[in-house]
Amino acid sequence: MAYCFISDLHLHEGRPDITQAFLTFLEETASKAEKLYILGDLFETWIGDDNQNDFISGIREALLKTNQTAEIYMMHGNRDFLLGHEFAFSSGMTLITDPRLEEMFGKPVLLMHGDLLCTEDVDYQSFRKTSRDPQWQKEFLSKSLIERNEIARELRDISKQATEQKKENIMDVTPSEVSKTMENFSVNLLIHGHTHRPNSHDIEINNQPAKRIVLGDWDKYGWYLWMDSSSCELKKFSIS
Repeated sequence: MAYCFISDLHLHEGRPDITQAFLTFLEETASKAEKLYILGDLFETWIGDDNQNDFISGIREALLKTNQTAEIYMMHGNRDFLLGHEFAFSSGMTLITDPRLEEMFGKPVLLMHGDLLCTEDVDYQSFRKTSRDPQWQKEFLSKSLIERNEIARELRDISKQATEQKKENIMDVTPSEVSKTMENFSVNLLIHGHTHRPNSHDIEINNQPAKRIVLGDWDKYGWYLWMDSSSCELKKFSIS
């Protein structure tokens, strides 16, 4: 029995190398796990389940094939938070909430995308609150695909410009928020993505040793966490 975790692939048609790496990963690695957890930002952008093309269909078919041997759980990220139950169901995935508390090999484990932990990024947290509002989403999804694509492009440009002006520590997790969250859920292991800073951090929660494992984004390397009854290892492979 083993569980596999990934996040921040940011799949889009402009990076066929990452797409192919993901398809190979599903077939050769993820399919051998009992459960695959995708902790957000599987896609670079998602403007609605009604936006379909050959690229998206290929991803759906690959996920469905993987689902024949592995249960797949999908958490929203800051890029694909509009991904709905329709696409998830048709891809053999189950949408899960953020945060998500799971029991794994007899121990509680907290899963998150990670953006909720970046509390010093006040502008982003404000946008996150707005964009998760059901009314905002309803109004956005009521627009035409052309309008939604244009809005998404403008939002990406704004985000890119804002990111370039922010200090590095603002875009990382806030240590006090990490501690508070882990204490609230009574866990000694937190797994998340979002920050694009893959690492395994030894910390202390309630005077007990704990660990925060950060999944990496897929760019030059593909990152994943492999957990079984005897190990929990962050791994990477080259994306050529």
